Amino acid sequence: MKKKFITFEGPEGSGKSTVLKAVEEALKKDNIDVLSTREPGGIRISEQIRNVILDVHNTEMDARTEALLYAAARRQHIVEKINPALENGQVVLCDRFIDSSLAYQGYGRQLGKDNIMNVNAFAIENRMPDLTIFIDIPPRVGLDRVFDNQRNVDRLDLESMDFHERVYLGYKQLLKEYPQRIMVVNGNRPIQEVVDDALRIIRNS
Repeated sequence: MKKKFITFEGPEGSGKSTVLKAVEEALKKDNIDVLSTREPGGIRISEQIRNVILDVHNTEMDARTEALLYAAARRQHIVEKINPALENGQVVLCDRFIDSSLAYQGYGRQLGKDNIMNVNAFAIENRMPDLTIFIDIPPRVGLDRVFDNQRNVDRLDLESMDFHERVYLGYKQLLKEYPQRIMVVNGNRPIQEVVDDALRIIRNS
């Protein structure tokens, strides 16, 4: 296992957060020094930005404002948590990262993938993931899970199906552009099978 910065991506309700937690526990049993975190968030300042972004009452938020807030949260997260952990030799598992911005704001908000990449390039200073696990699930199936499980619904969950379809198609485009980095796991199966596949990819990386 050579990859140190591993991110988990997927549409709403894909189960990526559950998969990440299970992967973290398995790697720790292998005596691997693992740090798990999430975006937007992971640290105090970024969690505050997260609350602003996902607040269901912030319906007037402009799409470019949203994109910039994600990039700002990411920058602080990298500086304060991700980079120090990687420099300390830890394996970092991150629930969402730059691919979420590319898919959600670049394609979902139709701001353009290149525009969002340019904004984030300034924020990340070349800190791209070594490996990304994409949990693949149709948007409708994922959203049904979100509402059936009665988890806390956020502002993005409430977007139109057209928005979520554009996000999903955006992820599919990213898979074509970054085939060496982004590995696909079928998320429309029992969770343990999804976890086992993700672990196999990570351990063989």
